[in-house]
Amino acid sequence: MPHFVIVRERGSGWDWSLPMRKQKEWEAHAAFMDAAADEGFIVAGGPLGDEDDAERVMHIVDAPDTGEIEVRLSQGPWTPMRLLKTVSVEPWTVLLGGFRS
Repeated sequence: MPHFVIVRERGSGWDWSLPMRKQKEWEAHAAFMDAAADEGFIVAGGPLGDEDDAERVMHIVDAPDTGEIEVRLSQGPWTPMRLLKTVSVEPWTVLLGGFRS
């Protein structure tokens, strides 16, 4: 299955006065992301920078195509709440390291 790099930004629903783990629906978001990782959809991911101050997050995913990625991310609680929005989805050819299929 191909690898993709997804960059998401914290959106208009993000409350910058609160840490990440205190945002609305944190438990539901964490459960959704943990399940996606357990299923092998998310290979690696997290904030780019400090957990609470980072404006963007990055995920490495295994998916057959971008359509599958869009569907999966739309099912997460933070997408419709506008806490996160997708900035880019790009295919990634892994030549070095441990992500080879």
